[in-house]
Amino acid sequence: MRMYDIIAKKRDGGTLSEAEIAFAVNGYVAGDIPDYQMSALLMAIYLRGMTDAETATLTEVMANSGDRVDLSSIPGVKVDKHSTGGVGDKTTLVIVPIVAACGVPVAKMSGRGLGHTGGTIDKMEAVPGTRTSLTQEEFFAQVRRIGLSVIGQSGQIAAADKLLYALRDVTATVGCIPLIASSIMSKKLAAGSDAILLDVTMGTGAFMQNLDDAIELARLMVSIGTAHGRRMAALITDMDKPLGHNIGNALEVAESMAVLQGRGPADLTEVCLQLAANMLVLAGKGDLTACRAMAERALADGTAFEKCCQMFEAQGGDTRVLRDPGLFAKAPYCYDLVVREGEGYITANDVEKIGNASVLLGAGRLKKGDPIDFSAGITLHKKLGDAVRPGDVLCTFYASDPALFAAAEEMYRSGLTISAREPAAPPLIYARVTPEGVERF
Repeated sequence: MRMYDIIAKKRDGGTLSEAEIAFAVNGYVAGDIPDYQMSALLMAIYLRGMTDAETATLTEVMANSGDRVDLSSIPGVKVDKHSTGGVGDKTTLVIVPIVAACGVPVAKMSGRGLGHTGGTIDKMEAVPGTRTSLTQEEFFAQVRRIGLSVIGQSGQIAAADKLLYALRDVTATVGCIPLIASSIMSKKLAAGSDAILLDVTMGTGAFMQNLDDAIELARLMVSIGTAHGRRMAALITDMDKPLGHNIGNALEVAESMAVLQGRGPADLTEVCLQLAANMLVLAGKGDLTACRAMAERALADGTAFEKCCQMFEAQGGDTRVLRDPGLFAKAPYCYDLVVREGEGYITANDVEKIGNASVLLGAGRLKKGDPIDFSAGITLHKKLGDAVRPGDVLCTFYASDPALFAAAEEMYRSGLTISAREPAAPPLIYARVTPEGVERF
């Protein structure tokens, strides 16, 4: 078998066999296939696509390319959640404690932020002392003891995905539904949970820019997971607005704690309740109505917040900042961005540009390994659809160097449009995808 022939077959629109996909992926991981040939295959896949069967095979081969976690020693149905990424997306810090407080164990591996999207592990490490690298024994023991743990993903989980994503990132082949689906699901299958809820974001801050593509990605991932014996569901959620008001690591942790204490932004709270309710359904806790009520009780009686504090304390975090966010280290400089001219409504507020503005302030990284300023970020005072007039404060920037404000302001304003007509408000949840089909809202 030759890699040349596999590339040519996919280039010409052919369907690759299981043996051909395994040969390409495993050969690349082993170092027997050079970057230029794998890059050519990725571009052929990007242009020609893959069948569902090809994508399922690619996912399985990638999942088997590294370690697979066996969670069977932890009692109960283990539920995981994955988001396809966004700005201000701090839902994991809210829904994992809610679900655990309702008696469902969560053993979750999360990633770091790259580009305009934030990462859960970076947010957690904004809490002083928090360990996100645990041994497998520590990880399992914590979940058995308190019902939850969120840690960084091992470099040996779906090892092929790390290598392939690095190539996709520099060869303009990231935005391909079969490659996105196999990347996400290979890691989720290898992580070992019994049930997986997918949060597929859609809008200017997400990979998926339209509903049909978002539903197709969700449908494909649900199909792959179901075929591998997992309980699956996906929600298509809006990312034409950042979730909540805060963007940046310590700022987002503080806002997450506000939700857990019953005083968070309405949009973030609602999305978290819907995600948590769907996770509880997958765990067999009841129908959506009953599970929604269960999640609401966990917020109202404080058990979810206390469960979150238990998790951080178990992983070495200083929980005083969770109970009093005023104790977080503050950025030494802030800057208010105001409306210069034009009265009306915000009709465009590009979320990717908002996220990139936060990166320019130091809240994110442009490449792997870049340092992060946990205190940097943005607080939004006006969002898509809000009425504004000259002099109104759109948002506040936070940074450790005032010289960073100019570039961040230019980035933010480049995605901002103010018009006379009030825009229609997008829904928070567009659709729910299960093995039984698609329910549009």
